[in-house]
Amino acid sequence: MIDYSPLWETMKARNISTYQLIEKHHFGKATIHKLRHNENVTVVTLERLCQILHCEVSDIVKLS
Repeated sequence: MIDYSPLWETMKARNISTYQLIEKHHFGKATIHKLRHNENVTVVTLERLCQILHCEVSDIVKLS
């Protein structure tokens, strides 16, 4: 199972809020909802998050 809890820790460390993802980076509210509930998102979404947060996929996703 995919767990996005590292994403929220990385966002906090980088001072990026979900509001910024939605307003500045044009993420959809449905995508944020999926991330919050550990639902499937595309690899493109993960790539965009890594670019925004200047991190690796392992910094935002873990397998549980």
